[in-house]
Amino acid sequence: MWTLTGFADEIAPELDVQLDTLADESIRYLELRGVWNKNVLDLTASEIATVKSTLSQRGVGVSSIGSPIGKIPIGDDFAPHLDRFRRALQVARALEAPYIRIFSFFIPAGADPAHYRDEVLDRMSRLVRAAEGADVTLLHENEKEIYGDTPARCLDILTQINSPLLRAAWDPANFVQCGVRPHTEGYDSLRPFIAYVHIKDALLASGQVVPAGQGDGEVRETIAALRASGFDGFFSLEPHLAAAGTFSGFSGPELFRVAVKALKDLLREQDIEWS
Repeated sequence: MWTLTGFADEIAPELDVQLDTLADESIRYLELRGVWNKNVLDLTASEIATVKSTLSQRGVGVSSIGSPIGKIPIGDDFAPHLDRFRRALQVARALEAPYIRIFSFFIPAGADPAHYRDEVLDRMSRLVRAAEGADVTLLHENEKEIYGDTPARCLDILTQINSPLLRAAWDPANFVQCGVRPHTEGYDSLRPFIAYVHIKDALLASGQVVPAGQGDGEVRETIAALRASGFDGFFSLEPHLAAAGTFSGFSGPELFRVAVKALKDLLREQDIEWS
């Protein structure tokens, strides 16, 4: 049984609207990236308490904290960012989230990523050490313009850190936007590390984000392979159908429903049950 979740801030800033739309689609989890036009890590203790209470009342769990950790230039001072990561750990604990999404730092445009490898690995190692004992797993999301943008560099991070506290969040659209055919070029090597899946698709020719199964992200093939491998985890809708930015995206309620239908159609094609 696979579990659907999603970046509910793509629906609307207001928590009630987010939850109403998820309820309409029988989705019982959300990936918390933002609410009330605030990033999850900028919410006050009082706001976190309100989120926790509201989610409890509505019967919705938090699948992951969709944090922006690691989305800074590799040359920026890391100490304040490490403090911000500790805030992410606090939020995950408060909301009983089993995962925190992270990234592997922006590399200067045109630079050789290999030049920054040691610094990236050092920072990723420090994040993992900071998470020890927190009862949470970190999910590295492949993202364009960071060190871990291609399957090879994602694999480099995961194998070099070599910790059960660091797994992969598979994002097919982000791979496509780096010129990669995800399943063909990356799935086999990364499958041992895939613990979480982001559902969005994109076109190789333009990078435009499209509903799952309508682009070059090989979502259909990946779903089949995950099923064959016995995958049992979260599929998180991150549609980006109206807007896509560095730190967030937006779809609105109607386009979010379009994205949900596209995923459910793919699952029905293969007789896969979800909850």
